[in-house]
Amino acid sequence: MENQGNRRRLERAAELRAGRGSGGNAEERAELDADDAVREKRRKVNEAARADYLVREAMAQGKFDNLKYAGKPIPGLGKGYDPDWWVKGLIQREQISGLGPPAILLRTEDAELDAKLDQYLMEKQVRETLEDFNKRVIEARRQLQGGPPVITKLRDVDHEVQRWRDRRATASPPETEPEPPSKRRWWQRLWNGPN
Repeated sequence: MENQGNRRRLERAAELRAGRGSGGNAEERAELDADDAVREKRRKVNEAARADYLVREAMAQGKFDNLKYAGKPIPGLGKGYDPDWWVKGLIQREQISGLGPPAILLRTEDAELDAKLDQYLMEKQVRETLEDFNKRVIEARRQLQGGPPVITKLRDVDHEVQRWRDRRATASPPETEPEPPSKRRWWQRLWNGPN
């Protein structure tokens, strides 16, 4: 009995489709359009229900436990848009150094320049490093090779040297640790005994 009902529906649908191609009456076309709308709605609901089922199943299996950022803020979410976010992420993730567009390399070097300058002992070294940095920034601005824009600012050499002096003056002298007692040589232990 159920097969007869399905068969009748299929025949009716075939008649309606055939009627659509031949022009059919408006009532049949409206009925066919309604069937198509219902079929599309069911397909969408089925996809949504399937996705919901898969997510619930994964949660039940614990596949969402111990995710990298579970309970933590997503990094970079509150910051403004940076067009070079993917390049920076790749360089940081893969720990790439010395490769990339000059604009990115100069930004990275600019961020680390103060720490590099603090390692120098003489003012001449600081000046040479700053002049070289400024020269490379100017050269990168002149190149028309494409890539991200060079937004790194030039450093005022005299101002940076003064800042370097101030940092050195405020830095405390490194504390020297007392030397540990020297180990006794094998022949001293043998000759003088274990003490």
